[in-house]
Amino acid sequence: MSHDTIVIGTGMAGLVAAVRLAQSGARVLVLAKGVGSTHLCPSTIDVLGYGPQRIERPGEALAAHVEANPGHPYGLVEVSGLEAAVEWFKEQTVSGPLGPYAYVGSLEANKLLPTAVGAAKPSAVVPETMAAGDLRGGASLHIVGFRKLKDFHSALVADNVSRTEVGGPVEARSAELDLPAGGRVDLNGLALARHFDDAAFRSAVVAQIVRRLGAEERVGFPAVLGIKDPHGAWADLEHRLGRPVFEIPTLPPSVPGMRVFAILREALRRSGGELILNAEVVGPALENGRLVGVRANLGRREVVHPADHVVLATGGFASGGLELDSRWKARERALGLPVAGVPAPGEPRFTDSYFEEQPLSRAGIAVDRELRPVGPGGEPVYDNVRVAGATLAGAVPWTEKSGDGISLATGFRAAELILQTTTVAAVTA
Repeated sequence: MSHDTIVIGTGMAGLVAAVRLAQSGARVLVLAKGVGSTHLCPSTIDVLGYGPQRIERPGEALAAHVEANPGHPYGLVEVSGLEAAVEWFKEQTVSGPLGPYAYVGSLEANKLLPTAVGAAKPSAVVPETMAAGDLRGGASLHIVGFRKLKDFHSALVADNVSRTEVGGPVEARSAELDLPAGGRVDLNGLALARHFDDAAFRSAVVAQIVRRLGAEERVGFPAVLGIKDPHGAWADLEHRLGRPVFEIPTLPPSVPGMRVFAILREALRRSGGELILNAEVVGPALENGRLVGVRANLGRREVVHPADHVVLATGGFASGGLELDSRWKARERALGLPVAGVPAPGEPRFTDSYFEEQPLSRAGIAVDRELRPVGPGGEPVYDNVRVAGATLAGAVPWTEKSGDGISLATGFRAAELILQTTTVAAVTA
């Protein structure tokens, strides 16, 4: 069966492109080796946090950031396009299988949320369950951990949050609770999230902490407040405790990321799209030099999947979409596209400081204004391939705090560009 579009990758960029296309009537197939980066990331939409100083209003800062960083992926997406992508994503969340679980915020202002180690991270659009953790203007916090959850250390979070300078004093205390439920010696985030879906478990947790709380303290939990009904678990805790409650990201696996994956996967299914995991794309299928599909390994056999268009969203070096061989030659693994931004032979590959920008930091696939991959001379390699997300060259997401913002914006933009060139463009979502 031929598809209108094959999307390679199940991270934020790939799923956003796939769902947007399927909702518009396209026949979409998603191929991926696994579930992608959603299960590793906190899944806050960090549009732009630093440039290099901390940014308060990301929407206003985008133009200057692109001017200072030529070739940045945000230069391919208008602010209005990013805003449209954000609103679309928020609608998918609240109307999805976990609704009324929702994302809140906009490009107007960054919230400052505590990370798993208690650092303050600027994020523009966040799960409703995290919003009350905003540290701007000061706060009084009570950080709750669990002895059996080894991926979250409440004392560390509270100590580091207390050292944060955010325009007002931040006071934070910590508590470590025994699990009301017995069983395993230790738990990961997903196992604990399943416990929090149970009202009786939540009641037992509340009984352990309610008398310890100060009058003005907000209560921070690890981001495990439910996997099936996070809105219900979070709202119930706020009601029982009589104060704002918020989630703080943990080490992987990421429960909020699993929620995003579940929401977008279900949106894809409802729209008629297809998803195949454990399918590794190993190259393009070509006819007379034109890409007409992709070749993928399914088990021990290679299968050709025909398609009119392809969206490549396999990520960068961290996720294995790009790799370096033993001779420091970079390659893109799925389609064999040229990798830009790699130091030439003899040029330094690293700097002396770990926290400085490294020569390979902006490496990735260079594209034209249509998100088509280009060669060294700027000519499109394939005119029916679009690249999105962390595979793109030109950004340093981990220092800019822009990762999911870039993935959301470029995944959405890739879908829009394909819709403009096909007959399904007449069918609007």
